[in-house]
Amino acid sequence: MNAEGLSKARRKMEDGGVHPMAIDVFTYYYGQLESGATGKIREADVLPLTDIDHASSLSVSEDDKLEAAKVTAVIKLNGGLGTSMGMDRAKSLLEVRPDLSFLDIIVGQVRHIRETCGVRLPVIFMNSFRTHDDTLAALAAYPDLAVEGLPLDFVQNREPKLLADTLQLVEWPADPDLEWCPPGHGDLYTALAVSGVLDRLIAEGYKYAAVSNADNLGASPDPAMMAWFAASGAPYAAEVCRRTPADVKGGHLVVRRSDGRIVLRETAQTPAEDADAAADLSRHRYFHTNNLWFDLRALKAALSSRSGVLGLPLIRNDKNVDPSDPSSPHVVQIETAMGAAVEVFDGATAIEVDRSRFLPVKTTNDLLLLRSDVYELGDDFHVHSQVGDPPLVRLDNRFFRTIADFDARFPAVPSLIEARSFTVEGDWTFADDVTVNGDAVLEDTGHPASVAPATTLGQG
Repeated sequence: MNAEGLSKARRKMEDGGVHPMAIDVFTYYYGQLESGATGKIREADVLPLTDIDHASSLSVSEDDKLEAAKVTAVIKLNGGLGTSMGMDRAKSLLEVRPDLSFLDIIVGQVRHIRETCGVRLPVIFMNSFRTHDDTLAALAAYPDLAVEGLPLDFVQNREPKLLADTLQLVEWPADPDLEWCPPGHGDLYTALAVSGVLDRLIAEGYKYAAVSNADNLGASPDPAMMAWFAASGAPYAAEVCRRTPADVKGGHLVVRRSDGRIVLRETAQTPAEDADAAADLSRHRYFHTNNLWFDLRALKAALSSRSGVLGLPLIRNDKNVDPSDPSSPHVVQIETAMGAAVEVFDGATAIEVDRSRFLPVKTTNDLLLLRSDVYELGDDFHVHSQVGDPPLVRLDNRFFRTIADFDARFPAVPSLIEARSFTVEGDWTFADDVTVNGDAVLEDTGHPASVAPATTLGQG
C-alpha cells in the first residue's frame, strides 16, 4: 500500500475533524483503489432480477398503516449543489412550483402524514458540508418540523480528493474546499452512525427508515409502503421501476450467481463489453429508483459486526479537482452507492413501484416538465401526473443547461399537457400563454429568437 499517500490522507482527515470510523472506511477503499479494484460486475456473473411483487398488489389494513407510520423515519439525501445546472447551493432550494421549493413540498408531504395518521413522523436530511447551512436556514420557516429528541439533519462525511496518477493528496490553493469531496451517498450508513442519529432514532422507538433523494418528489411518505416493509420482515428493501429506453444508463438490480444475493450494478460498474446486455430491457427489466428501506437495528448490527466498514463496492469517480476548469489536475474521488447495501443484508428484497414514485430532477428538461401543467400538486402535497406518459423534453444544452439561462428564456412555462415531445434547438425565449401540442420542434435560427404570446406549437 502507498503508505505515505494514505498516511497524509488520514492526517488531513483527522485535522479536518472527520470521525475515526469514516477515516477507517476511507482507508479500506484506499486499499481497494490501490489494488486496482474497479467495482465492475460482469454479465456472466449475474442473473436478471425476476418475479418480484408490485406495490399495487399490497393489501394492508388501516391499523397496519398507522402502526408502521409510528415507527418509521423519513431520510432525505440532500447533499447535492445542483452544479450540473449551474447552481452553487442546495438543489432542494430550487423553486419547482410557484413559491414552493423541493424542501417546501417535502415538508408539506410530511405534515400531511402527521395530520392524517396522528403520528410524529420525523424527516431528517443528510446534508453535505456545502448544503448544511442553506438547508437549515430554509427549514427555519417551519419551527414545528423537528421531532423532539431528533435533529433535522446530519452531515455527510468528507474525504480528500487524490491525484489520479499517484493517489497522493491534491493541493489546490485557489480554493482549498475543492480538495475535499463527499464519498458518494453510500456514506449514508457511516454518517448515520458517526453522527449519533442512528442511535437516537432507535432510542426514540423508531424501527425503520424510508430513504430517498430530495430531488425525487415522487418518493413521498406512504403509510401503505411503510406497512408493507414492516410486515415483510426484511432487513432491507429497494424500490424498482420497469425500465424504458430512457433508463438504460441507470443502475439496476441483478442476482449474483455465486451466492444468489441481490446486488446493485451501476452504469459505472458495467464492463464496456457487457453494455448491450445490461441495456437489454427484456433481460434486465427493472431499474433502481434510489428509494430504499432498512431496519435500523439491522443496520446497527451490520455496522457492529463489520467494524463500521460495510464493504460496499467501490465506485471510482475520475474528475478534475476544479470541475469548472478542465485544465486542473485529474483526481480520483472514492465513492460508493447507498443502494449497494442490498447485498449486505441476508433476506434483502425488492418491490416494483409505479413510475409515479420516481420523479427526479437532474436537468432543466426535468424541471420544465415538473413546473408545467403536466403535473399537479394535490392538497396532500403529492405530485401527480395528469397524463399517462409525460412528454419527452429536449432543450438545447448550449442555452438552457443552467438555471439562470433556463429562467431567462422561460419567464412563463408553456402548457405541455397535450404534448408528446418538445424539442428546442437554438436560443429561444418564450412569452406567456404558449401551448405545445403533439410533437413540436423549434429549429436553430442561428440567432436569438422568441416565441410570441398565445402561440401554439406543434400538431397533434
